Amino acid sequence: MTPVLRSPRPLGARAGALLLTDWRGGSDAPAYEALADALRVLVIDGRIPVGVRLPAERGLADALGVSRTTVANAYARLRDDGFLVSLRGSGSVVHLPRDLVGRPDPEQLGGVVPGDLLDLRKAALHAAPEVAEAVERAVRHVPAALAGIGYDTVGDPGLRAAIAARYTERGLPTDPAQVVVTIGAQHAIALLARVLVRRGDAVLVESPTYPHAHEAFRAAGGRLVGVPVDAHAGWDETALETTLRRTAPAVAYVMPDLHNPTGAVMSAATRDRLLTVAASTGTVVVADETMGELRIDGPAAVPLAVADPAGERVVMIGSAAKVFWGGLRIGWVRAAPDLLQRLLLARPTGDLGTPVLDQLVVRELVPRTAAVLEARRTFLRAGRDDVVAALRARLPEWDVPSPAGGLTTWVGLGRPVSSALVLAARAEGVVLASGGVFGPDGGFERFLRVPYTGSAGDRERMVDVLERAWARVGGVGAGARGSLAAVV
Repeated sequence: MTPVLRSPRPLGARAGALLLTDWRGGSDAPAYEALADALRVLVIDGRIPVGVRLPAERGLADALGVSRTTVANAYARLRDDGFLVSLRGSGSVVHLPRDLVGRPDPEQLGGVVPGDLLDLRKAALHAAPEVAEAVERAVRHVPAALAGIGYDTVGDPGLRAAIAARYTERGLPTDPAQVVVTIGAQHAIALLARVLVRRGDAVLVESPTYPHAHEAFRAAGGRLVGVPVDAHAGWDETALETTLRRTAPAVAYVMPDLHNPTGAVMSAATRDRLLTVAASTGTVVVADETMGELRIDGPAAVPLAVADPAGERVVMIGSAAKVFWGGLRIGWVRAAPDLLQRLLLARPTGDLGTPVLDQLVVRELVPRTAAVLEARRTFLRAGRDDVVAALRARLPEWDVPSPAGGLTTWVGLGRPVSSALVLAARAEGVVLASGGVFGPDGGFERFLRVPYTGSAGDRERMVDVLERAWARVGGVGAGARGSLAAVV
């Protein structure tokens, strides 16, 4: 059996209600069944972790505006299905059913799925051909590297110089002293959160956004405030300014170029407004460029920090993973040297340095970024156009944007059934991340992030499965989909 925490963490009624936006979803099922289904998919999707104590029946009933009997019956249904256990003095605690324990759920555990499943939760490309060549060239530098002790918290000097040169090429003059190398972009985000955020500080994030970013800021004690981003309209500039002025956040975490998951690109006017208002509120803007150079159509935007070349108020995060290969766990932070010094002082409590051999390989790759990107654009353009055209033709009720770049399209489903759709697709061997994963406070059940990074065969399989899954959970009307227990 899956162990239950001795002291279960509570989920507040208000937080639970935020996760349960659109829980009825137009369903004709009894209210308690619809509520049980909604809670079940939140557990399977990982948004309510195993071991968490659900809100008291009366509290959740008040927050949702339903009767206590509705919540009590929903909880009873989840207990019968093995998703809840009752502990004396601890209430109703989230559990995994025995059949899921026997085969750990990939979404819940974030692990590797069986080989017969097509795992599309991580939008990523296979290694560029240049990676193998870079490994061969990097081997020449191994003897010199072995002369050191191998604990490198700052970064290989040659790699830092290459990263600085790439920024300079793109219109942002950069000195290697403004760069620290990290263990991927996620490590950079978490390290910045630890240094820049104190418990209770407001942190502005986009909604939707990269889920592991908002997790990192929450873990640092940040109080998240969201601003909307739309695949077609981009950022709500008025909401952005109002939120900045009203909350004066310590940090504003943004992805201005090929935003994940919407693919939006921030306009020049919005960039100017963001930086002007952030300067007046004392907010540090952290610009995540993980997707930034994967432009398919049109010229790439210049880095956001062009307006602050010293890096005093705009911090840039970059990564080798999306352009070159996810197996190279190398990221970086570009900022003012005094902030970098604070990061280096804080770093040893979480790690003792970036892998030296990975750095040697990326040092060979960064000067060849332009050539790698040219081949990536050709591949991604074909994948994007193929997937967008197929989805528009076979699922005409969906809103399928054609983004200017990046690795995914943020599809509007028209109904709040994203989690149910993901579960139905998984039953046919395709694993996707539901829209709700990208919401800092839940929601986005009307959206699905669809990657176009696979081979032609994988893309065709994905679209086939999505068409069949939609017929089961969405295409026949939300009220006809019935209980999700069978899908699980």
